[in-house]
Amino acid sequence: MGARSYYVYILANRIGGTLYIGVTNDLVRRVYEHRQKQVESFTKKYGVDRLVYFEQFDDAENAIKREKRLKRWNRAWKIRLIEEHNPNLGRSVFEHSRRIGSRHHTSSVIRR
Repeated sequence: MGARSYYVYILANRIGGTLYIGVTNDLVRRVYEHRQKQVESFTKKYGVDRLVYFEQFDDAENAIKREKRLKRWNRAWKIRLIEEHNPNLGRSVFEHSRRIGSRHHTSSVIRR
């Protein structure tokens, strides 16, 4: 039996918009489900379907702990995390969103 991976991920909808944090054992499938709006959920309601960040874990327990920890972070910390791991991709998006009062976006992997 092969090793299984678990992912904590952050989705965003648009500049200055909403962030969503989730955990899954199949990142590609889960992002696809968010984009297809297959489930009545927070992400469907707010159109949150752009993968901007993720971390990979070897066990579910640590992934769930990290998800809960990130959900307790304030928005600025989440934005900083995304920006630190995506210095080029999100730069102009984040700079623009600061001018309108809020922020988000991008995509990276951290292996835990």
